[in-house]
Amino acid sequence: MTPTRRGPWQVTGTREVYRNPWMRVREDAVLRPNGSPGIYGVVEFVPAVGVVALTADERVYLVGQYRYTVEEYSWEIITGYSTPGEDLRLGAARELREEAGLTAARWSPLGRCHISNSVTDQIGYLFLAQDLQEGAPAPDETEELALTTVPLDEALRRAQASEIVQAFSLVGLYRAWHHLRRPAGRGTPGEPQGGGAPTGGPASII
Repeated sequence: MTPTRRGPWQVTGTREVYRNPWMRVREDAVLRPNGSPGIYGVVEFVPAVGVVALTADERVYLVGQYRYTVEEYSWEIITGYSTPGEDLRLGAARELREEAGLTAARWSPLGRCHISNSVTDQIGYLFLAQDLQEGAPAPDETEELALTTVPLDEALRRAQASEIVQAFSLVGLYRAWHHLRRPAGRGTPGEPQGGGAPTGGPASII
């Protein structure tokens, strides 16, 4: 291949190492920023979607499941993969319906985040779902899920106490709290807000 640049890195070649329906692993031959040759492994994923599903009295839905990679049980917001070419909000709605049996009449974008940008190119897109209607969950056959609701303030306390540790969920919970508490007329939903952290109440744990 013709050498290309990625910032201070120069890519001189690439090869596919592994592929399955959900991910692809490639290995790039590179010249590092200091000019020395090396390799860089990248895990490619489709975008992820995450949903902070909030009831009218500000209880958030959390999904519990055993995570094979870290060998731990984890409580998280509703998350999943989008499918190629799928509208991200529709993908979020699908995951909300499948994992929690919920539909939402009101959606607010909470922005994006990198999942682990040293090894994967995956980007996560977050949404706040409100005006919820309950139905029957339909999880994937590979999933064994538990479902609960807790007050949003309690979810933030658990996040601060490292009882909720999945990074995507942490970003979603904190952004949802700031989205709901931002001053009227300030900023755009889903965009970072300026200024320091508020004081008092649950903001004391942020």
